[in-house]
Amino acid sequence: MPIHAPAKLNLCLYLGPRRDDGMHELCSLFEPLTLSDLIEVEEAKSDEVICAGVEGENLAARALAALRERGWKGPPLRVRIEKRIPVAAGLGGGSADAAAVLRLAANRDFLSHGGKKSPALDLEAIAAELGADVPSQLNPSPALVRGAGEQVEPLPQPRPHAVVLLPGGGGLSTAEVFAEADRLGLGRSAKELEELAGRLRSAAGAGASPLSYTELLGNDLEPAARSLRPDIDVALDALRAAGAPHALLTGSGPTAFGLFPGVEQAHAAAAELDRDDAIVCEAGRPS
Repeated sequence: MPIHAPAKLNLCLYLGPRRDDGMHELCSLFEPLTLSDLIEVEEAKSDEVICAGVEGENLAARALAALRERGWKGPPLRVRIEKRIPVAAGLGGGSADAAAVLRLAANRDFLSHGGKKSPALDLEAIAAELGADVPSQLNPSPALVRGAGEQVEPLPQPRPHAVVLLPGGGGLSTAEVFAEADRLGLGRSAKELEELAGRLRSAAGAGASPLSYTELLGNDLEPAARSLRPDIDVALDALRAAGAPHALLTGSGPTAFGLFPGVEQAHAAAAELDRDDAIVCEAGRPS
């Protein structure tokens, strides 16, 4: 059975001060989507990660290598990734794949050829070293995310809702968006982030639909992403014209998303948009 690696949606993203390590303090609400990559794993002669459409080493390969470096003694694995999440689109596809590989180490008790069990592994620490979005994907669920992504506070499942994604071809570098945000002087104080975290925790903590607190759903990186990719404006305007009660940029973009009360409304909007890149999915983990 394939392993699902679900995409994540940033329902909001607030940018804080730049830290000494070069990362930024963030405050965000994450939720998984039914859109997911599919991963097949089998024993092999040596470790190998195969991901058609992604050139060079990817995060899943780095995750497997990190497990080995920390003494994980599972057998050599061939990991095949079927990409369904658009690449470099702000949907956390690479992070989802890496987290799925880390979950494999936690969920299967592989033995070494010598019969020795693998040592206990701090998967959260490994995830944080791999990337800011990887820790939240270890257990894909709604979460309030702080720090540079390493502080993950699980939240209740929200009421059902659907999403229309417009990835716009992907291809926007997260590093470039953050650099542009710094150039534009975007960001908030630590105090502002703390206040926003409290408001988001209160709004999402009862399992409400995000459509009930859209006034809290903003993205401080949106001006930077729009500066680099003006077509984001076109996508956001199209979603609103198609009836999305709320439309926003997810993560560092370039994917624009529209929130809808249900999947029928989302499909109707996608039909009206008549765009090849439109993806309809629901909030929640794939079944």
